[in-house]
Amino acid sequence: MTENKKTVQQYMDGFNASDHQIILNCLTDDIEWYMPGFFQLSGKEEFDNEIENDAFEGSPTIRILSMTEENDIVVAEGAVQGKFKAGGLLNALFCDVFHMENGKINS
Repeated sequence: MTENKKTVQQYMDGFNASDHQIILNCLTDDIEWYMPGFFQLSGKEEFDNEIENDAFEGSPTIRILSMTEENDIVVAEGAVQGKFKAGGLLNALFCDVFHMENGKINS
């Protein structure tokens, strides 16, 4: 597994454990997190505040089904499950594109 893919795997493992430090260690200082139609966050502090979203309880369960890498871009496909505080479950599939810089996630 390449260094960039290892970083993405560690990042997902950090979310599974709700471990802020593991997640933040995978990011560049000028990280950008953009979810079209929902939000855009800049920097580690804003990112840190979103790691445990207030709408959910507990840690999510994230499974990576495949990763592809070319140059410094890693595409991860997978599934995520989470429990809403108001009741009900989130069951979603994802396809995330990670722009990497020196082995860390930049956006």
